[in-house]
Amino acid sequence: MWFILGIFSALSLGFYDICKKKSLQGNAVIPVLFFSILCSGILLLPFLLVSRFWPEALSGTMFYVPAVDFHTHVLIFFKSFLVLSSWLCAYFSMKNLPITIVSPVNATRPMWTLLGAVTIFHEQLSGFQWAGIAVALLSIFMFSVVGNREGVSFTHNKWIWCLLLATLLGACSGLYDKYLMRTLDRMAVQVYYIFYQIVLMAIILMVVWYPHRKKHTPFVWRNVIVLISVFLIVSDFLYFYALSLPDSLISVLSTVRRAGVIVPFAYGALYMHEKNVGLKALCLAGVIAGMVFLFLAAV
Repeated sequence: MWFILGIFSALSLGFYDICKKKSLQGNAVIPVLFFSILCSGILLLPFLLVSRFWPEALSGTMFYVPAVDFHTHVLIFFKSFLVLSSWLCAYFSMKNLPITIVSPVNATRPMWTLLGAVTIFHEQLSGFQWAGIAVALLSIFMFSVVGNREGVSFTHNKWIWCLLLATLLGACSGLYDKYLMRTLDRMAVQVYYIFYQIVLMAIILMVVWYPHRKKHTPFVWRNVIVLISVFLIVSDFLYFYALSLPDSLISVLSTVRRAGVIVPFAYGALYMHEKNVGLKALCLAGVIAGMVFLFLAAV
């Protein structure tokens, strides 16, 4: 059951990447991110309100949002800060880089999560896991070679560094999720961390973007921004629900979830007609092979 949920979460995450790319083309990054998070909050607000004022309607269902104490709010706020930092870097890199580079590099997050588990939790890696890491790192290097053909330097391009930082922060969030899902209610985490992100993004919007908006790319509302929220909520809901099941494996779920990279890659190749698709497909195959090795090590 949890594996099937992971597959649908992966597909939703793939369409989420496509919607991000369409929203960010020729558009201001910070307001796009703010309004996508705001839409997520609006979509989740009814579950919180019903749970508070008519608890009998949702009590005992998977959509009930329980009240949490101050300590739990602090834990969730830290997750919001961590995820938002990753998203800011990811959105800027998505706007300024080909999606056929961004999505595959993002797909290596399980590898970084695994390395974090080794460093923080002193986990021991099997031969399959080391092989997966080696193949994934080689694939990233090959992406850098292909990127150089398109004028995208993996050492001197600031958006590449944004992408790598987003990937590392996302991996840290994955490790933190593993801890949170052991002790906290998944709906409480999903709902409150979005609301805290709205507050943080509102501050960033008013302090960082709004006073200087005329000097940068103008913001244009696009309906696809709403779809960013829809696909993200669906993906997170399925992911958190799968994590909450007693027999689920975080290493397998985080790997399967990144298999959705095939969706935005196909979009970039077939619809946006990005360059060097054949070579990038070979690199993507290497990334997927690395993730398969991690998967085999966990089953």
